[in-house]
Amino acid sequence: MPAGSDPGAAPALPRTFRPLGVRMAIYVAGVLLLVITAVTWFSFPADIRALFTIGQRATVIGLGMMFYAAGWALARSRVVATTEGLTVVNGFRSRRFAWNQVLAVRLRPGAPWAELDLSDGTSVSAMGVQGSDGDRARKQVREIRALVERFTA
Repeated sequence: MPAGSDPGAAPALPRTFRPLGVRMAIYVAGVLLLVITAVTWFSFPADIRALFTIGQRATVIGLGMMFYAAGWALARSRVVATTEGLTVVNGFRSRRFAWNQVLAVRLRPGAPWAELDLSDGTSVSAMGVQGSDGDRARKQVREIRALVERFTA
């Protein structure tokens, strides 16, 4: 194996870990939902479209915005590693951890995402590493573990 090709080797920093499958599914589903809604709306004759009230239109637009917000929250999930520590973004919440706060990183078989064990006895989900990504997720966990080992005092 060539030097520097160790799969558990710590990557260069800064490094961002993002899910792939979940983001692609959200983007495809979002575009399809938008296209289907637009085609359906414009396939109605003008006299039928005129029967929809402002409240009904606002409801459809509001639901679309809620779906967009939920998809955006999932798609923006990530784990960012810098020399100072890890930043975990899960949906709309972002948390920063110094390297010495992270004791372990694990991705259990069948788990939806990785978990960080913290020095205060708690654990935090890291949705930026999705178990559904398979080998890619396992590689990301190995890289984060290598970074924890390198930077933990």
